[in-house]
Amino acid sequence: MATLDTIRPIATENGPRTFFISLIAAIAAWNDRRVTRDALERLSDRELNDIGLKRADIEALI
Repeated sequence: MATLDTIRPIATENGPRTFFISLIAAIAAWNDRRVTRDALERLSDRELNDIGLKRADIEALI
């Protein structure tokens, strides 16, 4: 499984631009969690055990 490092913009001012940057960051974070959860759910129980997880742990992690 590959990982992807991303740099997220941090809003430091008030106004519409900050709102949209925060909105985009929230959507990106939600998508990152969704992709991670889907990848973990595709692993077999043995593969999950190899990384120290149980199937019930997936939702608690994300």
